Amino acid sequence: MKSSASYRNLAVFLIGMLALAGIANRALAGRTDKRLDIYWIDVEGGAATLIVTPLGESILIDTGNPGHRDPDRIVQTAAREAGLRQLDHVVITHYHSDHFGGAATLSATLPIKHLHDNGIFEGLVDRPDKAYLEFKVEQRSVISPGDVIAVGQSDDKNVARVTIRCIGTRQQYIAPPADAAPTPGCAEFKPKPIDTTDNANSVVTLVSFGPFRFFDAGDLTWNLEKELVCPANRVGKVDVYQTSHHGMDVSNCPLIISALAPTVAIMNNGTTKGCDPLMFATLKETPSVKAIYQVHRNLRNDGSPNTDDEYIANAEKDCKANFIKLSVDPTGASYTFTVPSTGHSRTYTTR
Repeated sequence: MKSSASYRNLAVFLIGMLALAGIANRALAGRTDKRLDIYWIDVEGGAATLIVTPLGESILIDTGNPGHRDPDRIVQTAAREAGLRQLDHVVITHYHSDHFGGAATLSATLPIKHLHDNGIFEGLVDRPDKAYLEFKVEQRSVISPGDVIAVGQSDDKNVARVTIRCIGTRQQYIAPPADAAPTPGCAEFKPKPIDTTDNANSVVTLVSFGPFRFFDAGDLTWNLEKELVCPANRVGKVDVYQTSHHGMDVSNCPLIISALAPTVAIMNNGTTKGCDPLMFATLKETPSVKAIYQVHRNLRNDGSPNTDDEYIANAEKDCKANFIKLSVDPTGASYTFTVPSTGHSRTYTTR
């Protein structure tokens, strides 16, 4: 009789094969429509943001939780929706299990070519486990401020260039542009207690596609967010802001949200994790913000907020792991958010 582990491995294999079989009936991400696509995969309050370039190259930022649930969901989206047979780049923002935990299991089903992380550095508090340190990957690199992840560029002059740049990590950040003006409000900033966890070492990534700009800071917390924009803004303004730390109030200080001035905010929250009141109020009060998206409805019974129903991918506790997708026009001039589970679609103009 086969063991439960054997059946589990067979099920994962069949999921991958069925997903790949469905590709023929779908338009492959990027390669046919020349768009930049971003998927927020439901990993129950962890993080897994998949980026697919116009040439079909993939960059996955974080891999969700340990076990099979989150890697299986990533495979489903990457293979069936995005048409991927491998992950060209995986960026691990920091060593908390809801961000790196799924990597080893994921790599067994969907090969990873290049892993980018913080390595093992002096002062490391939360060390990754043995499975993470030893799983098979073609190349491992320590990512540092200013690094640009190399991806192919289209020969079509009507297709914008893609740039995946590390703005900072391990509490070190790039210098602000020479012409950056001082950020208003820095003198009035009110710090919170120093973060002694690995959240403070989160990789900050800026994705650009022509004029379009997307910001992901992992679980970076309040005081270090201030360092990104004070005394001058190292990031600049962005179109889409992934709320840091799943939308928690220990992150997402008003100073950074005001300085980045996003048009859209999106949070990879869970049913009882993230989407906290202060963060939500800050987004609602920021004049530039036109829409807020949530991977999950907030189901806490403490009066915590939610955005409008059509902007929420998963409404129930026992959900179907619905994703949210962003697709950027080949020129980078506009971008469309879709929530397949609700039928929502809305197009925004790049700033």
